[in-house]
Amino acid sequence: MDWTDLPAPDLADIERLAEEGFARLPEAFRALAATAVIRVDDFPTEEVLAELGAESEFDLLGLFTGVGLAHAEAVPRTGQMPNVIHLYRRPILDYWAEHEEKLGAIVTHVLVHEIGHHFGLSDEDMEAIEAAATAEP
Repeated sequence: MDWTDLPAPDLADIERLAEEGFARLPEAFRALAATAVIRVDDFPTEEVLAELGAESEFDLLGLFTGVGLAHAEAVPRTGQMPNVIHLYRRPILDYWAEHEEKLGAIVTHVLVHEIGHHFGLSDEDMEAIEAAATAEP
């Protein structure tokens, strides 16, 4: 591939990769996450970085905000904001530059991990879902 004239992937490119990755997830997993919003930003906010004690704006590739399914019954529904899966473009691109993985696989990995927080899944469960999503057809 000739990279001479190719720009870095922008927010829309990462969003497209996330949508494609989401479409490859198992149907039951997608159905449970259907109400979550996927949002792509360049970086997490300063408030998020401070709240999580991040040392750098590059420390966080993604974040789930909202009420996870494991806690939904304990939280009143009045005024509840939608669940959001945040993907952070610049940290994802930085990670991509330092590793041998394909960009789409990294975006799918972060997406599955953050959706997994929504469900309260174990790391093993998330690994199995990610393997199913990234398997060659």
